[in-house]
Amino acid sequence: MPRDSSGHLRAGRISPPRTVPAAIPRPEYVGRRGPREYEGTNVYEAGQVELIRESGRIAARAVEAVGLAIRSGVTTDQLDAIGHSYLIENDEYPSTLGYRGYPKSVCTSINEVICHGIPDDTLLEDGDIINIDITAFRNGVHGDLSKTFIVGAASQAATDLVERTREALNRGIKAVAPGREINVIGRAIESYAKRFGYGVVRDFTGHGVGEAFHSGLVIPHYDAAPDFAQPMEVGMVFTIEPMLTLGSREWDMWPDGWTVTTRDKSLTAQFEHTLVVTERGADILTLP
Repeated sequence: MPRDSSGHLRAGRISPPRTVPAAIPRPEYVGRRGPREYEGTNVYEAGQVELIRESGRIAARAVEAVGLAIRSGVTTDQLDAIGHSYLIENDEYPSTLGYRGYPKSVCTSINEVICHGIPDDTLLEDGDIINIDITAFRNGVHGDLSKTFIVGAASQAATDLVERTREALNRGIKAVAPGREINVIGRAIESYAKRFGYGVVRDFTGHGVGEAFHSGLVIPHYDAAPDFAQPMEVGMVFTIEPMLTLGSREWDMWPDGWTVTTRDKSLTAQFEHTLVVTERGADILTLP
């Protein structure tokens, strides 16, 4: 079992990447070292937004399908298989598979893993928390979301962290409005998280998404003013994905180049949605 004597995670065995039928279109970066530089826009017409919603809806349903299988004794590789199968059965490509060399179709981040945990032979245990992050590609666009689940019965501190991270996302979404600076989103998230003494991860952010998996638009989850003062526009599409910790915001990267953990090994949770800015605020595009 890939955990050390203190119960902290260690890298496990990673199985080969899963196959995708040739008939399912791939993003442009598959088979390459990285994506081409995105030269498009972050603002989409109504028809394009509906295509992103279609990708996002299937991604959200894949997350829910994985969630139904989360229990003690299941491996994260088994969860990857479920998410992968759901996407390809619905003619969607798992966006993470082959993105800058990422080997799996789902990101599975347990306990102290902030983000980008690679599915392997790690067994879930009662009391764990696990984030499931799935992005789906169809009709030339991506839809991206994540959700943190509790395995069995967790501690009160872990349960509170999960629920408050969900609420932090909600508050970030409520801060969205055309004409407002992007930095108000992070201000809303951080001011809420500070009430509980939580760390707010700064170096991993929300991002523009749609034709590109990551467009270059950055959505910080902390109060970054006066930076990130770009005004939101109607039709702008991006993710909000706060990562909160029970300790500090400092992090370490595993040798795999993907797995990011809290430096102090404190628990961390994340929730994410893709949304579009509307005249009235935000419309979430990753609902099942």
